[in-house]
Amino acid sequence: MNQMLDYVKVMSDPTRLRIIGILSQGTATRKEVAERLELSPKDSLTHLGFLEFIGVVSQENGVFSLNDDRLAVLAKEKLLEEKQLYVPDEALDEKTKKVLRAHLNADGSIRQIPAPPKLQIILDYLIDFFEFDKNYTEKEINTIIKRFNEDTAGLRRDLVDAKMLARESDGSRYWRIK
Repeated sequence: MNQMLDYVKVMSDPTRLRIIGILSQGTATRKEVAERLELSPKDSLTHLGFLEFIGVVSQENGVFSLNDDRLAVLAKEKLLEEKQLYVPDEALDEKTKKVLRAHLNADGSIRQIPAPPKLQIILDYLIDFFEFDKNYTEKEINTIIKRFNEDTAGLRRDLVDAKMLARESDGSRYWRIK
């Protein structure tokens, strides 16, 4: 996790990106980096020091060079993290798996609530987190749904409308029926 934070710190700072750009063309001293980027000696030392600390650059006798391998490893790890997808149960049909992969985050939370008929697949997924033969308060229903998406009222209503959850007319009690 700390490595990812370091990567984000590097890639979100324009000055550090410019330093990486300079060093990707060849080695340079701190003074050369400062002059090319019009940085103060202190700022150039701060940025180069951080890049050296996380291993993106190395220094030998006052000359800095880019550590391409370390930068590539950090970038690859970051990209892999972003590409993680929810992996649906293999027993599901291909259409269902496709909808779940498209609408769920890697942690199983709902990234996007689709329109019908795809909504039914998301509701079928969500209802599995409720037990049969158990009474729930509205607050308990909202707590379970909130783990998946902020739209607790909308999803709760969708589950009731789809006749997956039933409720007392005053909303005091909910239970799973499908």
